[in-house]
Amino acid sequence: MSTTRRDLLAALAAVATIPPGRLAAAGQGSRFSWAALQEYAAKLARRPYATPARPPAGIDAIDYDALNAVHYKATATQLGGRVRFFPVNRFQPIPVRIYVVDGDYARPFLYSPTLFNMPAGGPLATLGAAAGFSGFRAMNPTGESDWLAFAGASYFRAAGALDQYGLSARGIAINAGQAEPEEFPAFTTFWLGRSADGALLVDALLEGPSVVGAYRFVNRHDKSGVVQDIDAVLHLRRDVAHLGLAPLTSMFWYDQSQRGQASDWRPEIHDSDGLLILNGRGERLWRPLSNPPHPITSSFADQGPKGFGLLQRDRGFDHYQDDGVFYEKRPSAWVEPKGDWGAGAVTLVELPTDTETNDNIVVFWTPAAPARAGMMYELSYRLRWIAGEPLPPGPARVVDSWQGVGGRPGHAPVKAATKLVVDLAGTPLAGLSRTSGVIADLQTVRGRADAISAYPVVGQDARWRVTVDVTPEGRDPVDVRIALRRAGTALGEVCLTQVVPR
Repeated sequence: MSTTRRDLLAALAAVATIPPGRLAAAGQGSRFSWAALQEYAAKLARRPYATPARPPAGIDAIDYDALNAVHYKATATQLGGRVRFFPVNRFQPIPVRIYVVDGDYARPFLYSPTLFNMPAGGPLATLGAAAGFSGFRAMNPTGESDWLAFAGASYFRAAGALDQYGLSARGIAINAGQAEPEEFPAFTTFWLGRSADGALLVDALLEGPSVVGAYRFVNRHDKSGVVQDIDAVLHLRRDVAHLGLAPLTSMFWYDQSQRGQASDWRPEIHDSDGLLILNGRGERLWRPLSNPPHPITSSFADQGPKGFGLLQRDRGFDHYQDDGVFYEKRPSAWVEPKGDWGAGAVTLVELPTDTETNDNIVVFWTPAAPARAGMMYELSYRLRWIAGEPLPPGPARVVDSWQGVGGRPGHAPVKAATKLVVDLAGTPLAGLSRTSGVIADLQTVRGRADAISAYPVVGQDARWRVTVDVTPEGRDPVDVRIALRRAGTALGEVCLTQVVPR
């Protein structure tokens, strides 16, 4: 069976030594606290990285088909029927340690084949007690589906308000999309419990060659989606060239703007269609995602960001026509920093893909100061998994964008030019006409803009269209910034997009 990039990312997990003494002694219960985990992570960071043990022999035989034949027993569900566990497999081959916390007391929850219903002659049964857990999931009240899952390296994801998984989050990103090999630190030990108000508590130890971290996730689920309040304390073991905090990972193959890349019959295929940023100045920035011909990294400098996230704005079933995985139901994920994150940049990495099985989009916060060995980062943020918009109504939103050959329809194409079309819609545009003084404030970098026009779309209330011919001045992508303004006041989000030379 072939292995995709998504499989490889999840399979590159690493395992740490088990915390000693009072924090979590193997084979018996012990006292546990968030403060003790932070203390242990700081001590561990001063030790050399321990290469993880090899996965159990025979793990490669546990592929998708073998996993589908394995089911965790409902009677073994932990924390009052809320948590069930995944077994190791070829995609997540390294076992993790699990502790169940009651008050300030943690007991190890040990792997046993008796926790699962599985074929007697199957590859997981053959491993016996040599197998282990690869992660866990939080169940809905009915026990028929789950709303949160942690499995593979530092990956986790939530189903959101529409009960459908899509994009993922990570504890950390190191050298994502760079020339240097990407490092995948792993959550190696979990402590699972409940808060006083009933939220699911997940404490986790993260370790990799470059970093050790202590994480606390306070997880809540209701009709509006999933909310995670996250605290992280990170210690760098060595210099990190490209550090990514609060990272999100998604998939974008093609949409209506990149029809030429479609080899599938479905009109669009993507988990997310854009990056939204609320910067420290209060501007709302929208960056449509793309599937580039080569890796592209974009940085949006900021001071004290107020939020960023990957959104799935297009919610029309007819735009996807997928009655199996339902892309219109994929959640959006929104990061809300707590406190002042200082100077840095929201960094977007877009990688080429020719299939929906590859996660080719990564976004994260990059601090401005170099990440040096011995540094500590304390980070707090709220992560919301939702179906609608993360921000209250205000400026008009970017609702569609297209690219095609430059020039006027019905006329000869403009050589080397790309026609860029962006639509915005919202209350601030209601009632405005061509004589209302609305202009397209448009800027380009590494390219020329011609035939700029902004006008209301006929027959559509409160919807405006911006069109422009963009001609690259070299082989690098052209950055385009578009804002609709009236008397100097912005009427909508700022659209930041790129035109890649043909």
